Amino acid sequence: MNMRLAGARYEALALAHLQQAGLRLIARNATYRQGELDLVMSEGETVVFVEVRYRRHAASGSGLESVGAAKRAKLVRAAGLFLAAHPALARRPCRFDVVAFGADAGAIDWQRNAFDSF
Repeated sequence: MNMRLAGARYEALALAHLQQAGLRLIARNATYRQGELDLVMSEGETVVFVEVRYRRHAASGSGLESVGAAKRAKLVRAAGLFLAAHPALARRPCRFDVVAFGADAGAIDWQRNAFDSF
């Protein structure tokens, strides 16, 4: 399976999981020169920026570990641009989550406030 198809598959799985948990979709694949936001969702009043990761091999580390400092900085910049384009959302609290899948697609690791772990 090519990476684009795999990415779309895991984003769809993450979206379904998050919606089942009560989050609502605001946007998918919001792309800016500074980076892409896989999913933008809301949980109550909180705007949730979700990075979806797939790790083919456990030896590669966790999905959360794969979101390094440079990737976090890109996501923060892209989120800032998204919020600038949606001023009503900019007044709401925000957080960054990571939803990671391992080689077994059924295993979902959802880390809320993922950037607080660093």
